Amino acid sequence: MSGAPAILSMIGNTPIVRITRFDTGPCELYLKLENQNPGGSIKDRIALKMIEAAEAEGKLAPGGTVIEATAGNTGLGLALVCAAKGYRLILVIPDKMATEKINNLRALGAQIHITRSDVGKGHPAYYQDIAERLSNEIPGSFYVNQFANPANPRAHEEWTGPEMLDQMGGDIDAVVAGIGSGGTFTGLGTFFAKASPKTAMVIADPVGSIIADLVNKGTHDEPGSWVVEGVGEDFVPPICDLQYAKAAYYVSDTESLNAARDLLRLEGILAGSSSGTLFAAALKYCRAQTTPKKVITFVCDTGNKYLSKMFNDAWMEDHGFTPRERHNDLRDLMTRRFDKGQVVTVGPEDTLLTAYKRMRISDVSQLPVMEGERVIGILDESDLLLHVEKDPARFRDKVYTAMVNRLETLPVTATMADLRALFNRNMVAIIMDGPVFLGLLTRTDVLNHLRRQLG
Repeated sequence: MSGAPAILSMIGNTPIVRITRFDTGPCELYLKLENQNPGGSIKDRIALKMIEAAEAEGKLAPGGTVIEATAGNTGLGLALVCAAKGYRLILVIPDKMATEKINNLRALGAQIHITRSDVGKGHPAYYQDIAERLSNEIPGSFYVNQFANPANPRAHEEWTGPEMLDQMGGDIDAVVAGIGSGGTFTGLGTFFAKASPKTAMVIADPVGSIIADLVNKGTHDEPGSWVVEGVGEDFVPPICDLQYAKAAYYVSDTESLNAARDLLRLEGILAGSSSGTLFAAALKYCRAQTTPKKVITFVCDTGNKYLSKMFNDAWMEDHGFTPRERHNDLRDLMTRRFDKGQVVTVGPEDTLLTAYKRMRISDVSQLPVMEGERVIGILDESDLLLHVEKDPARFRDKVYTAMVNRLETLPVTATMADLRALFNRNMVAIIMDGPVFLGLLTRTDVLNHLRRQLG
């Protein structure tokens, strides 16, 4: 075998579709589907071009080590390119990255260092500073540094921009882009300033990022934090040129995540969280116009990487991004409801191996044992361990042989004091509405409820 696999030739030339089921004011709104790149995101483009530039400049030799800090999809693009070209890849990523992305990176052979997402530049745990330290410690390594790598914006100036303008028949009035590294925005801004001066560059920025503040006010408030991945910054990256910005829109996490969910529900497009930010800002821009315009933004990556997060109804409720019903009783504390089909259960005749697998897949430590609609027992990890530790063959035993069937329940109208008393006895709360089983309450559920009170 020789050369890189042909999959790298599939990067780019992604399709454009028009939005038809949203209110776009007087404008036509188009999405460039960068999720159709082989690595699933727009970052495939810069990953390929930055590696090719390093090779051409002699910064990366065959079999070498590539190091990068990434809060989003650049890591996945690099993992694809490095796997194809035979380079070792070390990635430093903040701890808010979706599990699906981390698993994808590891499957491609990347070595992962996870660090804090709540610290800024200059802190020893800041992801970019860690990556730079590693590059200084590992001989012959190449630190990609997408935030200062000129091949990043050049990829969009020479490739993405011309491709877009050609696909749109030379007629684009506005481009809505986010800023992570600043490469997409700066590269496109540079291209359109020359090739289509009428094209306005519009920034979509998460609330908490400083970028929209700088565009709108010339200064910025203290940086905050945000859930959306891969867009927004607490500093201006070296390659980011804000002179091209004609407008900037603030987009909250709630707006971003729900915009992406609505995009799937109404248009059938499975997009990631940063795409939700761009789409929400693009809708704001379109609705603010008084004359017809052709506006384009990006589906930056695929929503397949966020199925455990923003496309998980329970996760959205847990984090306060979708409204919760209010009952003024213990239901307000419950993360999962049996009557809403959200509780993972097991039957008394199921095997303990089945119960164990359901615990692992669902990341829970206890399961209600159900007989029809009636709860008849609880099986937790300690019950399971006690039953099988001396003979693993006992995983084949039935659930009823290990479950606890002396149940103490709490009515849904019980007080927090009642709940604390149960927790103090190291018991899980089984919540009932009369004879109807509603679900379980744990200490974690109470903590989630208290955290939601922060807003």
